[in-house]
Amino acid sequence: MFPIGFSALIGYLLGSFPSGFLAGRIAGVDVRQAGSGNIGATNVTRLLGKRFGYPVFLLDFAKGIAAVMLSVHMARRTGASQGLVELCGAIAGTFSVIGHSFSIWLGFKGGKGVATSIGALFGLNWPAALIVGIVWCLTFQITRYVSLASVVAVIAFPVTIGAMLLLGRLTTPVLLYFSLCLAGLVIFRHRSNLSRLLSGTEPRVLRK
Repeated sequence: MFPIGFSALIGYLLGSFPSGFLAGRIAGVDVRQAGSGNIGATNVTRLLGKRFGYPVFLLDFAKGIAAVMLSVHMARRTGASQGLVELCGAIAGTFSVIGHSFSIWLGFKGGKGVATSIGALFGLNWPAALIVGIVWCLTFQITRYVSLASVVAVIAFPVTIGAMLLLGRLTTPVLLYFSLCLAGLVIFRHRSNLSRLLSGTEPRVLRK
């Protein structure tokens, strides 16, 4: 039980680091009170520009991959089986996204977890992460909606993992369960965006 508990704790604490909020404070802006009110990289970029937005994305990405790598390393140090090692990585990845979305430092509020999810996915299975990243880029280029691209990409995640499992590229269904949990969490956090997409009021990123 120790590796599992450690994975959940380290994942949540790393995910809770409010990089977007801190970037806004450095710039003299409370990003929770401006734009979409989200602390993620998209809102930070819209409000403060790429100089702040890109580092926030990288930090949020790093939270996910660091949580997975630390938990996997600790599980291996305790002599855990490969199945348990994968489980610990998946738990850490899930809790890093939960921490980002419900940060203890921001009254259990936070971002929508896309960048952190991508980081966790890269830590767990980089080929699947690459496919999901391509899906995000294609959807965004076609629609110019960041939110829609994020939702489509996160749906592609369990589809990709399921296909890899059927093709024998994965030995256990742990990542499939993780992908389903992550997809549900990210879609839940995007429910307001989905409502605006249906009503035609969701802002697009315009081409220059």
